[in-house]
Amino acid sequence: MIEAGDNNSADLCAVAPMGLLAELTHRCPLQCPYCSNPMELERSSGELSTEDWARIFKEAGELGILQTHLSGGEPTVRKDLEEILKAAVDAGIYTNLITAGVLLSRERLEGLVDIGLDHVQLSVQHVDAKLADKIAGFKGGYSKKVELAKWVKELGLPLTVNSPMHRHNVEYLEEIIEFAVKLGAERLEVAHIQYYGWAFENRHTLIPTKEQVYRNADTVDEARERLKGIMSIDFVVPDYYAVRPKPCMGGWGSSFMTISPTGKVLPCHAAASIKGLEFENVKDRHLRDIWLHSSSFNKYRGTDYLPDPCKSCEFREIDFGGCRCQAFMFTGDAKNTDPACSKSSFHKDLLEIAERESKLEPKEFLYRKFTKQPQPTK
Repeated sequence: MIEAGDNNSADLCAVAPMGLLAELTHRCPLQCPYCSNPMELERSSGELSTEDWARIFKEAGELGILQTHLSGGEPTVRKDLEEILKAAVDAGIYTNLITAGVLLSRERLEGLVDIGLDHVQLSVQHVDAKLADKIAGFKGGYSKKVELAKWVKELGLPLTVNSPMHRHNVEYLEEIIEFAVKLGAERLEVAHIQYYGWAFENRHTLIPTKEQVYRNADTVDEARERLKGIMSIDFVVPDYYAVRPKPCMGGWGSSFMTISPTGKVLPCHAAASIKGLEFENVKDRHLRDIWLHSSSFNKYRGTDYLPDPCKSCEFREIDFGGCRCQAFMFTGDAKNTDPACSKSSFHKDLLEIAERESKLEPKEFLYRKFTKQPQPTK
């Protein structure tokens, strides 16, 4: 029996989350070498049931969550996606389907729209079909994405195109922007990948040069001005070339949570990479309890735990010291300043790694799979 826990409305008003990333599965037909899923993928045999997700979204609505991102892996591999979506809709939560777009039929998409799906976010690996296939490790995906985008617009849904940027497509940004416009996207995410998990393992072949990133920034600035009122563009640089760290997730345990396919509740999708933290499972405890009182969410919530230089920094309530996962990965202690910050003693090392590896000859991808053996590219 899961107890409801603290029901104090003042507590909820003070720290209620805004968003929930629902990782419905780690199964996916694509094998992108920069996938944000953990290296140790969770098997389908342990996935939350339809009933589990229905209860989760009921609790999420009561907690005050406003939007959910139905993600994976590839969420459309779940045969019960319709029931899961209905539970979120019934809870009054805005729903965004994050998909590779290669498995959805028009008939199924129409059914999701009829249930109440609000938004579709489509990943695009490249504007060249052969290169897109190579990056994703999946043949024929490009044409399926174009077709899905057409259906999304015909059915009246807003469309976001997400194009993860790296060395293998960084010189095609202008074409990617025009492609997104042609698809009818209202929003484009030009997000340079961040090097955790699978991307970290492939950093030597994925990371672009600093000059390429800066040229991307100029291209985005020009396109934003030209496309005002047509399409908005979000731009994220790789942390390795940043001067100030990003306010990761708006601050740990501040406005967002992730639920893994097996029910682990995380402050961010990469949080499980921090060794020593124990994450509670929504099958065992009410979502409100986990959000308000679990040790994993409270460990790095706020800024009181931060040491110098963050402790005395004028930006500490703006960037919250940056990314806890990256701090752990590079310094061995998650409470330390994110090395992406120029005030970190590790910042120089981070930049040197990027500049060195960005000039290496690209090697074969370690494709995202349930087994972590390198697969040769073709």
